[in-house]
Formats: sequence, C-alpha cells, structure tokens
Amino acid sequence: MNSEHRSGPSTSLRVRRRTDPDLGECVRVLAEVHERDGYPVNWPDSPDIWLTPSKLVSAWVAESNGRVVGHVGLSHSGEADAAPAVWSARTGAGAEATAVVSRLFVAPSARGLGIGALLMEQAVTTARDHGLHPVLDVVSSDTAAAALYERLGWRPLATVEQIWGPEQTVSVRCYAAPAAP
Repeated sequence: MNSEHRSGPSTSLRVRRRTDPDLGECVRVLAEVHERDGYPVNWPDSPDIWLTPSKLVSAWVAESNGRVVGHVGLSHSGEADAAPAVWSARTGAGAEATAVVSRLFVAPSARGLGIGALLMEQAVTTARDHGLHPVLDVVSSDTAAAALYERLGWRPLATVEQIWGPEQTVSVRCYAAPAAP
C-alpha cells in the first residue's frame, strides 16, 4: 500500500488505502461535494455501495490533519464505462487492458491543496503496477475536473453520449492517462 505525506505550515496530507470504517466519512464528504458541485449527477440510493462497485480494484482516501477529505477508486472496466472502449478502438488493445479511475472527489473545504493530484497519482501508479492503462469518463459539464485531468497530462479521447435513464442522456468526455515515463 502506497502512502504519500505532504505537510505545509498548517496541513498534513496523507493518501492511504480506504478501509470499510472510512465509508461513512466518504459518504459525508461526497454529500458536501454533491450539494456544492452536483457530483455525482444522480445521487445514489446507497452511496456507500456506489463507492464500492463490483469491479473495484482498490480505493484510497486522502486525509488532512487526520480527517478524510478526498477519495478515488480504481476499477476494471465495465459495460457502462465509455473510456475503455474508446481507448481500445484507438489503440487496438482490448478494453481489459485498462483500469478506470472513478469516484474522485475532494471536500470543498480542502481544495487547492493538491489532494486531487495526489489521489490521481495513487490510482495511476496502481493501475500501471497491474500492467493496466488508466482511463476515465467525466461528465462534460464538469469543467473543473476536466481541467485537473488535462493539467496532469491526461489526453482527451472523445466526447460521447450515454443513456443514464429513460429520459436522461449525458455527454461524457473520455480521457486516457499519459504514457508511462
């Protein structure tokens, strides 16, 4: 399990593997993010289950001064994920050669500290350690998340329309991590 610590004058940051007891705090932070930013677009009936999808490889939390302030997951690709299929079509490699970075969020009160980048670094490193190429989908209207991914060197692959319900079609942007150094 990788863990990175960063400290500043008044902040100690740490990324560590998420444990089951963390789920309550993760749901609390997710609710703050949903209220402020509308992520996730559709609030899940069971947020703790939403944070633990069946194809989950691993998940991590970021702590600031001992409090959970961020989360990211890494999963094998599933039918609902657009980015693995787009990446596969572009590269000729199978979608099973990807890992999907998902469920990334940072508490509004903890933004600007580099937490999103730390969480992304952990997910990317783990994907590569498993021989997988990291990809992700993001709702097109989430320009702050897209800006983070692009600052980190992620390449936009395509924008696709997904049907999320009988009367809900959502535009999502698909990204792939930069090639490994």
